[in-house]
Amino acid sequence: MAALEEEFTLSSVVLSAGPEGLLGVEQSDKTDQFLVTDSGRTVILYKVSDQKPLGSWSVKQGQIITCPAVCNFQTGEYVVVHDNKVLRIWNNEDVNLDKVFKATLSAEVYRILSVQGTEPLVLFKEGAVRGLEALLADPQQKIETVISDEEVIKWTKFFIVFRHPVLIFITEKHGNYFAYVQMFNSRILTKYTLLLGQEENSVTESFTASVDRKFISLMSLSSDGCIYETLIPIRPADPEKNQSLVKSLLLKAVVSGNARNGVALTALDQDHVAVLGSPLAASKECLSVWNIKFQTLQTSKELPQGTSGQLWYYGEHLFMLHGKSLTVIPYKCEVSSLAGALGKLKHSQDPGTHVVSHFVNWETPQGCGLGFQNSEQSRRILRRRKIEVSLQPEVPPSKQLLSTIMKDSEKHIEVEVRKFLALKQTPDFHTVIGDTVTGLLERCKAEPSFYPRNCLMQLIQTHVLSYSLCPDLMEIALKKKDVQLLQLCLQQFPDIPESVTCACLKIFLSIGDDSLQETDVSMESVFDYSNSVHDEKMEEQTEILQNGFNPEEDKCNNCDQELNKKPQDETKESTSCPVVQQRAALLNAILHSAYSETFLLPHLKDIPAQHITLFLKYLYFLYLKCSENATMTLPGIHPPTLNQIMDWICLLLDANFTVVVMMPEAKRLLINLYKLVKSQISVYSELNKIEVSFRELQKLNQEKNNRGLYSIEVLELF
Repeated sequence: MAALEEEFTLSSVVLSAGPEGLLGVEQSDKTDQFLVTDSGRTVILYKVSDQKPLGSWSVKQGQIITCPAVCNFQTGEYVVVHDNKVLRIWNNEDVNLDKVFKATLSAEVYRILSVQGTEPLVLFKEGAVRGLEALLADPQQKIETVISDEEVIKWTKFFIVFRHPVLIFITEKHGNYFAYVQMFNSRILTKYTLLLGQEENSVTESFTASVDRKFISLMSLSSDGCIYETLIPIRPADPEKNQSLVKSLLLKAVVSGNARNGVALTALDQDHVAVLGSPLAASKECLSVWNIKFQTLQTSKELPQGTSGQLWYYGEHLFMLHGKSLTVIPYKCEVSSLAGALGKLKHSQDPGTHVVSHFVNWETPQGCGLGFQNSEQSRRILRRRKIEVSLQPEVPPSKQLLSTIMKDSEKHIEVEVRKFLALKQTPDFHTVIGDTVTGLLERCKAEPSFYPRNCLMQLIQTHVLSYSLCPDLMEIALKKKDVQLLQLCLQQFPDIPESVTCACLKIFLSIGDDSLQETDVSMESVFDYSNSVHDEKMEEQTEILQNGFNPEEDKCNNCDQELNKKPQDETKESTSCPVVQQRAALLNAILHSAYSETFLLPHLKDIPAQHITLFLKYLYFLYLKCSENATMTLPGIHPPTLNQIMDWICLLLDANFTVVVMMPEAKRLLINLYKLVKSQISVYSELNKIEVSFRELQKLNQEKNNRGLYSIEVLELF
């Protein structure tokens, strides 16, 4: 749960803050030390734990600092820019900035950016980027123009993504916003146009960003009080092309749209953001923490003395100007779960076990790829190298996914699976999918309440799974009676054993109609049964003439007597489907499944007789529908074929004939099937007689054509 602790003033000294507040707050190479740059001439180094300054440096009168001071984490030195082009570098032992290292650059600097693990970058106002080492080697080098005329940089952020530096900066021109993403390992600069979504009539006032594996989550706070999100791919498909991205609404009405001193937004972690501004229900400014995952306000703190509309976050500290003093508010977010709140132990993986990943990354990073010179080649004594901070090794997306499924919630796993499937397939894609399904199923067994149904359906639809790869999948689905998942498995898996097929058939026949109405099964193989008028007319014709045969002339008088007892019931049975459409779709999946008759027959004997009768009625209904047209096929996208229908009728009767024949309710059905077969035999007999007549006519025609001296015949061989 996110919480804001009691705030404290970092210093009683009133800082020289201009109309727009401070220039910036940046982290030092020490954990609790921060550089604060005011809007005038001074840079102050504070130690937060002691709440006092450790040093202060100022430029001389007449000069003004134009860029916040930063720390070079590789040397421990500080870097600042004054008067737009003059760069200064010093350390803790220096007292006067006028006597430290100085370099005059050829272009105006927008910001110096520094993070642990790499050297600082210098971003110029024209959009060009240089490494500090390369820039100091030739301070007067020509700086190219990247952005267009009248385009102004509004915000920038520097990340380390899998050992590679990534820079993003936002520009604005005539109310339109653009995002530039610079990848330094490949020297690729990609431009994106940020299209306006629901905030067309508003102005973007603050930006923040976080990195989520393969995407940069760019969040913006607009003047309408809402937070919008844009997902920017780190590795674009076509870097040379100017691409467009649409913003999506993330949080609605978090601050008032008419804030007096501006608003600020910063990302705290993957699920939380901090917002500085006046809420809708109050006039005083507040610092609020929102959970973007659950769309809820976690905590807030009033700031009665007002702020400058600026907010910085490092580690567990939030920095802001409260009144005229720099204030620090500690922030903590403890991991909480519903299971923990209910007093249950949260599932955790054994620390001695590791998620096995088959992914091998053949890419060997060749450094940051910035082309900077080594510090040993520098002529300046002050730029001393310290031991580089070891970076966290690159974690493949597949390994992150396997780690996620062992501990996160179903909703979060579903999002991560969707993101993984959206990425470009790697050579180990099939293996990763198999490992992911195995991990999910193992967790399902360990946690009975855990059942990521949507994730499993997404993975099945990748067409890379089979029953032999994940036999527990259908076993769990059978226990849950998840007919939608079972239908999908029957459609996708080519190697389902006959015993599992019969188990699915039992579920499909036994589940109630009310439960089926609530399920969302695929209805592609089911045609519309609603045209009852057409069916009744066809049935009347069927009673008179079935495939050219009149049943009244049949010699099976006993059968006729049985059938003529309740002709209305017979018409109703044949013209209406005996099962609801959802059950029909599930039974069609059974008809399409592969099987071996030898192994299927023993398992069919275990199905209850009433369910066998229902299935036979449905098959008989399908057979009558096939008989209504000359092609002997059913309408629909993927309906059962006549051969499949007849094969399953034979299989069911072979396996259960002695049981079905003793059931009174199945007597009429068996007589109908018997009469159908007998009518077909009579039809073929009549066709044989007609064939003899046609042969005689063909002979007479040939004799008539052979009377001439010659004849021309066209033979169609193909």
